[in-house]
Amino acid sequence: MSPLSRLRAARGTLLAFVVAVLITGGLTVSLHARIEEQEPGSHSKAMPVASTTYRSQAGYQREQQFLGLIQAATRSQVGFEVPGAISEIHVNEGETVAAGQPLASLDTQSLRAELELARARTERQAPLKDSGAISAQTFDDTRLAQKALLSGLESARAQLHALDIDLEKSVLRAPYAARIGRRLLDRGAVTQPGTPVFTLVAAGKREAHIGIAVEQAAFLEPGTIYALSWRGKRIEARLRAVRPDVNPVSMTTVAIFELPPEVTAFDGEPVSVRIPREVVADGGWLPMSALLEGERGVWTVLALEGQEARTTTRREVVEVLHVSGDRAYVHGTLNDGDRVVADGIHRIAPGTVVRALNGPATVNAGN
Repeated sequence: MSPLSRLRAARGTLLAFVVAVLITGGLTVSLHARIEEQEPGSHSKAMPVASTTYRSQAGYQREQQFLGLIQAATRSQVGFEVPGAISEIHVNEGETVAAGQPLASLDTQSLRAELELARARTERQAPLKDSGAISAQTFDDTRLAQKALLSGLESARAQLHALDIDLEKSVLRAPYAARIGRRLLDRGAVTQPGTPVFTLVAAGKREAHIGIAVEQAAFLEPGTIYALSWRGKRIEARLRAVRPDVNPVSMTTVAIFELPPEVTAFDGEPVSVRIPREVVADGGWLPMSALLEGERGVWTVLALEGQEARTTTRREVVEVLHVSGDRAYVHGTLNDGDRVVADGIHRIAPGTVVRALNGPATVNAGN
């Protein structure tokens, strides 16, 4: 082999060696980098997570909402006490009336005719009491005739008085200051005693009548101020009383709340109340985002264990006892003070190396 050929062969061998060294070095660096990524102790590559601390307690406060209606303190249907045809309607629906104000009148033509006849009969029979024509008869006849005349006179007077009362009752008047609700009969209608003509809603304060579950009603205290919700606003009302009867269908009783004077609600408007109740049950609050539903309704969370340099996750099983907004009261295998992944649990497997972010998510541990 010539010197030139040997030089070329040596250069090729050297080049191949250099390429091999470079490839080997690259593979080594890549392998070390991959190992570093998978190294559990590598804090810089750990998945960042938000966390919260589980605090156990002996129970929680549960609020239950109940619905009802706003009502006037007095609400009634009024009608005539005597029969007749309605001749005049003096008020319209929605009007405010004072106590004693006429609402409607009956046709009194027949009554007035009877009244005139009764007056004429009374005027005719009154002089006969002392008439000489009566004394001219025999004693017995005179006595009996006098009694009959006196009886007729009293009957006429009684009829006259009854007709006066009927005339007075032919005008329907408001029994108290109120607003006219519904008008149930119109002009020309023939009404009987007690038939409703108007619905009256008393002016003044309003009350809230709310159906309460029997088991909750036992915790209500008359005289206590409760928060009610009306038209999306919070109002404070004093509980006046709880009725002793129970609706057999809904199994609720009625709580009556006195509304403040500034509540100018319509009769029949909806209103609600939230009543708190202490529930004794060991557990603690967690955000809903910290829970993951598994098979057969089992809920799990990921607790954090280990030091900051090497923090991993472990799966814990919990039971959801109550949900309030975006948090849940749970009981399970967690211990007081355990740190829990607060969000993104669906993308983290048990045993994953994680890094808790500064300013961990917290949950209000109150009731």
